[in-house]
Amino acid sequence: MSRRQPRMTSSGQPIRHTPLGTKMWNYRGYYLMFVPVVLFVIIMHYWPMLGVRFAFYNYRAFGAKTFIGLEHFRTMFGEKGFWTAFKNTLELSIWKLLITTLTAVVASVFLNEMNQMFAKKTLQTVIYLPHFMSWAVVAGIFSMILSPNAANGMVNGMLQDMGLKTQMFLQDKTLWRPIFYIINIWKETGWGTIIFLATLSGVNPELYEAADIDGATRMQKIWYVTVPALANTIVVVLILNLAKVMNLFESVFVLYNSAVMDVSDVISTFIYAKAFAANPNYGYSTAVGLFKSLVGGALVLICNALSKKVRGRGII
Repeated sequence: MSRRQPRMTSSGQPIRHTPLGTKMWNYRGYYLMFVPVVLFVIIMHYWPMLGVRFAFYNYRAFGAKTFIGLEHFRTMFGEKGFWTAFKNTLELSIWKLLITTLTAVVASVFLNEMNQMFAKKTLQTVIYLPHFMSWAVVAGIFSMILSPNAANGMVNGMLQDMGLKTQMFLQDKTLWRPIFYIINIWKETGWGTIIFLATLSGVNPELYEAADIDGATRMQKIWYVTVPALANTIVVVLILNLAKVMNLFESVFVLYNSAVMDVSDVISTFIYAKAFAANPNYGYSTAVGLFKSLVGGALVLICNALSKKVRGRGII
């Protein structure tokens, strides 16, 4: 058998292979600096994963843990409240993703068409600001605006002044979801425009010049030049965000209430309610959380495969 030829540098000199132990000793300072990071990741991200075992135990706040196998999963799949939360999670997340992406695209096109730079920057700043507000503050603002008390609620006060019937906006099952989507549009549209404006900044100006020569109107240029330029980015944004549809929690938690539970309860709030009930069963809550994580992992793999098809590389 022929011996493996040594790797050579560009100048023709053979490359010497340093043993791993020697490399680690030579760069020991860097490895020592890396140790706290490794410990932090292990303790904060991997150590808690050992708690997954409680999904197979009857584990309550008081009393001994009892191994029950897959009993929690049988209970979970047979519980109507779980399937309601699972359905609500998918519906709320997917519709929110589609609506906020659409409004971000429309806002980006509108901003891109503005010629007055001061007005453009001012409008950008105004629509960006809500993203940096916490959901607790957002919920407080809209709870006051939509308060059922006409004396305090701005919207109901206006309805009363016009002689119209006041509404229980956040307590009405038919109104809660539209309001939820509107609040998400108000909060997230500005942030979503960043990536679309970045895409539009790279569009070749000659395309618009050619459209002008051909006599295209502004709307025709938007439809035949701007929108096609955004198409690939829109698909990528949808694919990347589809992997996060199971993570819906804070925006729902601060806005929902017992009156609209049937249309607003999601997997994360379902887990929260079970974990902080009067007599919580932490094993059952862990089982639901494990199921949520498995579905989320499957979505990530699906989105990774779709991303490879669309843009040639995955997200993981």
